[in-house]
Amino acid sequence: MYKKVIRPILFLLSPETIHIILVKMIKFSRYVPFASAIMRRMFCVKHKCLEREICGLKLKNPVGLPAGFDKGADIYKELGNFGFGSIEIGTVTPRPQSGNPRPRVFRLEKDEAIINRMGFNCKGVKYVSKNLRNRKKSDVVIAGNIGKNSVTPNNNAPEDYLSSFRALYDKVDYFVVNVSCPNVADLTKLQNQDNLRSILGGLVTFRRGQDEYKPILLKISPDLTNQQIDDSIDVVNEYNLDGIVATNTSISREGLVTPSDRVESIGKGGLSGKPLTKRSLEVVSYVYKRTNGELPIIGVGGIMTVQDALNMLDAGATMIQIYSGFIYNGPWFVKEICNALIAREESTIKE
Repeated sequence: MYKKVIRPILFLLSPETIHIILVKMIKFSRYVPFASAIMRRMFCVKHKCLEREICGLKLKNPVGLPAGFDKGADIYKELGNFGFGSIEIGTVTPRPQSGNPRPRVFRLEKDEAIINRMGFNCKGVKYVSKNLRNRKKSDVVIAGNIGKNSVTPNNNAPEDYLSSFRALYDKVDYFVVNVSCPNVADLTKLQNQDNLRSILGGLVTFRRGQDEYKPILLKISPDLTNQQIDDSIDVVNEYNLDGIVATNTSISREGLVTPSDRVESIGKGGLSGKPLTKRSLEVVSYVYKRTNGELPIIGVGGIMTVQDALNMLDAGATMIQIYSGFIYNGPWFVKEICNALIAREESTIKE
């Protein structure tokens, strides 16, 4: 029903327009009697075999929503009703910024892909912190994805990351350090070892002085070479970070079915969706083997089918995140993945 009827109607509108409409509709649902209960009944699955633990945090299932959908922590409670085991808010910047000029999100329907160059549009960490102030521990697990303001030069980036980290420290369950998004000028240069050390050092030092330990994970690009991935892992180990998120969106345009003139007309931006399936799986598998399976990994990128989700978990991901797959497959996608995991567990028991 979703793919044949609902999605074609939604796709008549621009991606950013429909996103704004959906967020408003989800917000409105909190005022509709029994809406949350109905949504949970429709989309949520509970089973002991789905439960996971990552970095000391207990998840009801291993399927999460990455940053980008709920940038301002406006609807994290409602998004939990769609069955997600965790919600990543952000990317959060210290100060409000509008992001890149529109249009800045584009669908490549033939490729089941999306190109975006949002540019960390954010209402600022004060706004996000305010939305999280009354959050209950019983709510879905929340991650804070943090980045720098676009106008902040890279040499001052550590101050931006530390500012958001401090403001959100008692509001979220874990952090994702975003230095790999291709949509902010020169941001990916922060992935080199020296820049990473300058950013992570401040975060780890601040964390040592807190009563409660909050895990920190580093999000890496699918465009890194194996040597660059090794460099990232070395820094993660050096600062005793808690895991890696693999991967962010890509600047690659290889292997697309969409006509090249259409792709060229779109211009710059991070590619997500089906074209990333193979590469994201490769990166997760490489990180898992390189770390002997001892480092928690969040697998994200190109999970467009239930089998993609199972493959990512089998490759070594502790948990996964879906975004483009959620857009192209609809709100039942989380439930489908969870049901497949339950079926596989029950099949194994019978054998």
